[in-house]
Amino acid sequence: MNAPLKSLDLSFSNRPDTSGPIPLAGLTRQQLRDVLIEHAGVEEKKAKMRAEQLWRWIYHFGVQSFDEMTNVSKDLRKVLSETFTLARAEIVERLVSVDGTRKYLIRFAPGVEAETVFIPDVGKSGALCVSSQVGCTLNCTFCHTGTQKLVRNLTAAEIAQQVMIARDDLGEWPTSNEDRQITNIVFMGMGEPLYNLDHVSDAIDVISDGDGIAIGRRRITVSTSGVVPKMTELGERTKAMLAISLHATNDPLRDELVPLNKKYNIETLMDAIRAYPDLSNAKRVTFEYVMLKGVNDSPAEARALVKLLKGVPSKINLIPFNPWPNSPYECSDWETIETFADIVNRAGYASPIRTPRGRDIFAACGQLKSESVKMRASEKRKLERGEASSG
Repeated sequence: MNAPLKSLDLSFSNRPDTSGPIPLAGLTRQQLRDVLIEHAGVEEKKAKMRAEQLWRWIYHFGVQSFDEMTNVSKDLRKVLSETFTLARAEIVERLVSVDGTRKYLIRFAPGVEAETVFIPDVGKSGALCVSSQVGCTLNCTFCHTGTQKLVRNLTAAEIAQQVMIARDDLGEWPTSNEDRQITNIVFMGMGEPLYNLDHVSDAIDVISDGDGIAIGRRRITVSTSGVVPKMTELGERTKAMLAISLHATNDPLRDELVPLNKKYNIETLMDAIRAYPDLSNAKRVTFEYVMLKGVNDSPAEARALVKLLKGVPSKINLIPFNPWPNSPYECSDWETIETFADIVNRAGYASPIRTPRGRDIFAACGQLKSESVKMRASEKRKLERGEASSG
């Protein structure tokens, strides 16, 4: 029997700061109504209407000043500006790859930073890869993020703000259904989304709302390493597409690559996948499989993958391993990856080889890690060598 899922202890001192003006960007409809009643003196019977007005300005037009809310009275705008803020979290660093990928290091509070990546031209779409936690607890051995300790869960507002910040940068306000650059959201950034399901669910409610950002739930994908007890709940609450960070077809190897497998083994994981709500050929599971040279890339493992996925509506993303400093693995040779893909394709499964994007700015799959953590580690080494900079 697997042990029951334990909630993470996130009782740290660096929870979201509740002092100062209250940020409205990222709040759900219910939260907007509640703060207007509690902090702006809006009558309860008028709160829903006022919240809908603000919702449209915040999430359809993307405004960052209450003065732009022309259908809100001047008196109320004054109260709003004194009590709330529409400011986004701080962009600490913005990097643009030679292939057009953009990576944002976002600071939500002192010591609380996460990375968000925009990947243009994914087919006919552009995908935004968002983070759900700062750091991670899973310690997957091929993933750079796993080397960063968990700081805390991100709130729903902080997750939604990642989308808003990217849209600010890309000039995608007001919301339009034509010529969008961000058409898909993938929860494949820092952290394990199912360990933060309440906030992930609320963020998806905000992002998918048709009167605001309006990215449909079928264009939102949540990736998990296999937190089995939360998978059905994810489907029921969010209606999002499911992705599984798989990477191995047998328990001994997956135990090594994805240590969570020791708690929820492959058989248990596959049972949970088959039970995912609304699973069908129109709503297939995506299996992510990073190609590690001499580790999981043989023709025998390709055939084992086909056997494992039998009867599951699925597609397989083959991900060339993206190196990071001191990583213990190498990327499979291209010929090896193509042979693997051919075996899976012949069995009837779509198995695109994911083109590495943003490697030059460490924005590729498995490379995300808060830049501040890397910088602090670098400075620490300098201090230990007595080489601290004088600037």
